[in-house]
Amino acid sequence: MNVPDDLRFQSSHEWVRLEGDTAVVGISDHAQEELTDVVFVELPQMGRAVDAGDPTAVVESVKAASDIYAPISGEVIEVNDAVEADPSLVNTDPYGSGWIFKLKIKDASQLDALLDAEGYRALIG
Repeated sequence: MNVPDDLRFQSSHEWVRLEGDTAVVGISDHAQEELTDVVFVELPQMGRAVDAGDPTAVVESVKAASDIYAPISGEVIEVNDAVEADPSLVNTDPYGSGWIFKLKIKDASQLDALLDAEGYRALIG
Protein backbone atom coordinates (compact mmCIF):
# COMPACT_ATOMS: atom_id res chain seq x y z
CA MET A 1 0.00 0.00 0.00
CA ASN A 2 1.42 3.35 -1.05
CA VAL A 3 1.38 5.92 1.80
CA PRO A 4 3.70 8.86 0.98
CA ASP A 5 5.56 10.24 3.98
CA ASP A 6 5.05 13.88 2.96
CA LEU A 7 1.25 13.80 3.20
CA ARG A 8 -1.25 14.17 6.04
CA PHE A 9 -4.34 11.95 6.17
CA GLN A 10 -7.86 12.04 7.53
CA SER A 11 -9.31 8.86 9.06
CA SER A 12 -11.95 8.96 6.29
CA HIS A 13 -9.07 8.38 3.81
CA GLU A 14 -8.56 11.82 2.29
CA TRP A 15 -4.98 13.04 1.94
CA VAL A 16 -3.55 16.57 2.03
CA ARG A 17 -0.38 17.88 0.39
CA LEU A 18 0.74 21.38 1.34
CA GLU A 19 1.78 23.78 -1.42
CA GLY A 20 2.44 27.03 0.42
CA ASP A 21 -0.93 28.25 1.76
CA THR A 22 -2.79 25.78 -0.45
CA ALA A 23 -3.93 22.27 0.48
CA VAL A 24 -4.20 19.75 -2.37
CA VAL A 25 -6.79 17.07 -1.50
CA GLY A 26 -7.43 13.60 -2.86
CA ILE A 27 -8.25 10.10 -1.66
CA SER A 28 -5.67 7.59 -0.54
CA ASP A 29 -4.40 4.59 -2.43
CA HIS A 30 -6.14 2.45 0.20
CA ALA A 31 -9.48 4.22 -0.41
CA GLN A 32 -9.32 3.91 -4.19
CA GLU A 33 -8.45 0.23 -3.85
CA GLU A 34 -11.46 -0.34 -1.58
CA LEU A 35 -13.76 1.52 -3.97
CA THR A 36 -12.40 -0.37 -7.02
CA ASP A 37 -13.03 1.22 -10.43
CA VAL A 38 -13.93 4.92 -10.05
CA VAL A 39 -16.45 5.86 -12.73
CA PHE A 40 -17.55 9.38 -11.72
CA VAL A 41 -16.21 12.31 -9.71
CA GLU A 42 -18.45 15.18 -8.65
CA LEU A 43 -16.21 18.18 -8.03
CA PRO A 44 -17.00 20.98 -5.57
CA GLN A 45 -18.00 24.49 -6.63
CA MET A 46 -15.15 26.95 -7.09
CA GLY A 47 -15.15 29.60 -4.37
CA ARG A 48 -17.10 27.41 -1.96
CA ALA A 49 -16.12 27.88 1.69
CA VAL A 50 -15.87 24.59 3.58
CA ASP A 51 -15.24 23.65 7.17
CA ALA A 52 -13.15 20.67 8.21
CA GLY A 53 -15.33 17.57 7.93
CA ASP A 54 -17.79 19.02 5.40
CA PRO A 55 -18.76 16.72 2.52
CA THR A 56 -17.12 18.55 -0.37
CA ALA A 57 -16.97 16.19 -3.38
CA VAL A 58 -18.29 12.76 -4.36
CA VAL A 59 -16.49 9.78 -5.87
CA GLU A 60 -18.56 7.00 -7.40
CA SER A 61 -17.24 3.58 -8.27
CA VAL A 62 -18.78 0.42 -9.66
CA LYS A 63 -19.25 -0.57 -5.98
CA ALA A 64 -20.39 2.56 -4.15
CA ALA A 65 -20.62 6.33 -3.96
CA SER A 66 -18.53 8.03 -1.29
CA ASP A 67 -18.45 11.58 0.00
CA ILE A 68 -15.05 13.25 0.05
CA TYR A 69 -14.72 15.35 3.18
CA ALA A 70 -12.71 18.54 3.56
CA PRO A 71 -9.79 17.61 5.82
CA ILE A 72 -9.37 21.26 6.87
CA SER A 73 -11.31 24.50 6.54
CA GLY A 74 -10.77 26.74 3.56
CA GLU A 75 -12.03 27.96 0.21
CA VAL A 76 -12.10 25.79 -2.91
CA ILE A 77 -9.72 27.57 -5.27
CA GLU A 78 -9.16 24.87 -7.88
CA VAL A 79 -10.75 21.62 -9.00
CA ASN A 80 -9.21 18.88 -11.09
CA ASP A 81 -11.20 18.86 -14.32
CA ALA A 82 -9.01 15.98 -15.54
CA VAL A 83 -10.58 13.57 -13.00
CA GLU A 84 -14.05 14.67 -14.06
CA ALA A 85 -13.15 13.82 -17.66
CA ASP A 86 -11.23 10.65 -16.72
CA PRO A 87 -12.27 9.37 -13.24
CA SER A 88 -9.87 6.42 -13.54
CA LEU A 89 -7.02 8.83 -12.67
CA VAL A 90 -8.17 8.46 -9.06
CA ASN A 91 -7.33 4.74 -9.36
CA THR A 92 -4.15 4.94 -11.43
CA ASP A 93 -2.47 7.94 -9.76
CA PRO A 94 -4.27 8.83 -6.50
CA TYR A 95 -1.41 11.02 -5.18
CA GLY A 96 -0.54 12.67 -8.50
CA SER A 97 -2.86 13.41 -11.40
CA GLY A 98 -5.81 11.94 -9.44
CA TRP A 99 -6.06 14.81 -6.93
CA ILE A 100 -9.60 16.20 -6.55
CA PHE A 101 -9.56 19.80 -5.29
CA LYS A 102 -7.39 22.51 -3.76
CA LEU A 103 -8.23 24.67 -0.76
CA LYS A 104 -6.87 28.04 0.28
CA ILE A 105 -6.08 27.18 3.90
CA LYS A 106 -8.10 29.09 6.49
CA ASP A 107 -6.38 27.73 9.63
CA ALA A 108 -3.10 25.86 9.17
CA SER A 109 -3.21 24.61 12.78
CA GLN A 110 -5.99 22.20 11.71
CA LEU A 111 -3.32 20.17 9.91
CA ASP A 112 -2.05 19.09 13.33
CA ALA A 113 -5.28 17.11 13.86
CA LEU A 114 -4.61 14.98 10.77
CA LEU A 115 -2.66 11.73 10.76
CA ASP A 116 0.90 11.59 9.53
CA ALA A 117 1.88 8.75 7.20
CA GLU A 118 2.87 6.46 10.08
CA GLY A 119 -0.43 7.05 11.87
CA TYR A 120 -2.38 6.42 8.67
CA ARG A 121 -0.48 3.16 8.01
CA ALA A 122 -1.44 2.06 11.54
CA LEU A 123 -5.08 2.97 10.87
CA ILE A 124 -5.36 0.91 7.70
CA GLY A 125 -3.28 -1.96 9.03
